[in-house]
Amino acid sequence: MTDGCAPVHRSNEDAHVSSATVANKDDLEFLRDAVRTLPPQPVKDLLSNGVCTRCIFRLFCLHKQICSRSSMETRILSAVLHELREHGNGANNGVRETNDLTDTDYVQEFEEEFVCRICLGILQFVYSDEKGVLAKKNNAGDFAAAIRDAAKKEGHEIDNLCLEVSLPPIVVEKEQAIWSYIEKKYSSESWFSEKFPSERIGVKDFLKLSVAIPLEKLLDVKSNGSSFRICLTYTLSDASSKIEPLPESNGCSKRRKIDDSDVLKNCAGLHEVEKHNTATNSSIESVDEGNGFLPFPLEKVNNCCSLISQCYKTSIYVGGRYLKYSRNVSQSRWIIDDERMGEASVEEIVGGNILPICQGDSYKFHAAGREDIDVRMLGTGRPFLVEIQNARQFPSDVLIRDMEMKINSLERKLVKVKNLKFLGSQGWVMMREGEAEKQKQYAALVWISRPLNDDDVQSLSSFKDMQILQKTPVRVLHRRSPLWREKTIHWMRVERVAGSSQYFMLHLCTQAGTYIKEFVHGDLGRTQPSVGSILGCRAEILQLDVTDVKMDCFQT
Repeated sequence: MTDGCAPVHRSNEDAHVSSATVANKDDLEFLRDAVRTLPPQPVKDLLSNGVCTRCIFRLFCLHKQICSRSSMETRILSAVLHELREHGNGANNGVRETNDLTDTDYVQEFEEEFVCRICLGILQFVYSDEKGVLAKKNNAGDFAAAIRDAAKKEGHEIDNLCLEVSLPPIVVEKEQAIWSYIEKKYSSESWFSEKFPSERIGVKDFLKLSVAIPLEKLLDVKSNGSSFRICLTYTLSDASSKIEPLPESNGCSKRRKIDDSDVLKNCAGLHEVEKHNTATNSSIESVDEGNGFLPFPLEKVNNCCSLISQCYKTSIYVGGRYLKYSRNVSQSRWIIDDERMGEASVEEIVGGNILPICQGDSYKFHAAGREDIDVRMLGTGRPFLVEIQNARQFPSDVLIRDMEMKINSLERKLVKVKNLKFLGSQGWVMMREGEAEKQKQYAALVWISRPLNDDDVQSLSSFKDMQILQKTPVRVLHRRSPLWREKTIHWMRVERVAGSSQYFMLHLCTQAGTYIKEFVHGDLGRTQPSVGSILGCRAEILQLDVTDVKMDCFQT
């Protein structure tokens, strides 16, 4: 790199030329044999127009040969291609003996000191990192090592991985332009249909293939659609879309023959995603009248891309059932006008204790329905899930027991959990499957305006699967649409309160979503029938407990 360029950060690993790369002559001969199958003229054409060696290989579908050799350095790939450029594709033993690609001084001359006009440096492993430092890796293996180091710093437990790549839209436009150019110029050539098939590999897929193999080896995992994801996001600044005229060039990338090193000078800043104006591609449609084919549409590139590497886990779930013993604890955190309602919330007590054990970034609390702040949740408990986002540790059975014990041993016995389990995304499906059809049981302390008699007890207990209509209650009209809803009261049972004729315990089982308080007092006629209308007197509910949520999940 010439003195005028922005400084390039190279780790010791990057600066080191691996002995395997230098000494493995079998790989070099394999590569030479693959290159000899390429048509010389379009290769010269692409080289002379600032296209990098990896882009040339992938354009002619030699990606498997390159991606399977992740330690092969860019300059060696470039040197082999230039052999073809200078000597054609015939077997040339003199070239083999003279051009010793195990000679580091010789291959150094083929260092690509320009940013590729198609991939914008992505397949050259040149980029501006998150600190604005220009970085260049020798090969896919070194680039994978940098990704591995970043992943390890996050502290994740990694058992498999999925690699995601996001590119600036202009890369796709450039690929389409070059494909169109080659097709229009060389489609009549005998080699075209074989060497330039209709199904080609793009920059994104080539990068994934190049990096996935060494990354699997470095992390000792398999690459699949897993919960652990590495996301490589390439962006480009608006300034990068300012195009300079294409200079005349003989296309050779040897240092002594080119003067393109200044294209890396402006790469040190962190860039936003490029807002590329597709109107600038109108030149693609202009035809060179003298030759009858499209002129090469790509201009000199001034900036490489910025790269942000992020590691994250897809959400994991810890599920179970909770019991709430206080009538002053809401299910979720409840703030009105900067004032907390209630002394605590189930969400904070449960999620707040699970999150640090899983070492996640944040959590979300999900439950199978909810009870009011003044309603206790007793009996078998209510099913819930805590969704842990970007968890760095999968909770083992031992940690699950520790979570349960920690929550249940809190000094203020407001909430208890049971049957905790670690789940993948299937936990969400499992809980939601039965939620709509679930039944709930309640115990309500009821007062009526006259003494309760035996006929009242018999009347209430005789109803089975009674259909009622409920209009949205007055107390929730501010947040719910005013609709009539049909619900089912499956059964009721009356338990007298000793020493009182106007108080009794009403045990009942209802369809999910039934407003129990309104079913008792009638809500100004908005629930029909109600306990009050059935008994023909005023009825009020004084206390309410949920005693069972009938769902299959988290029973044991």
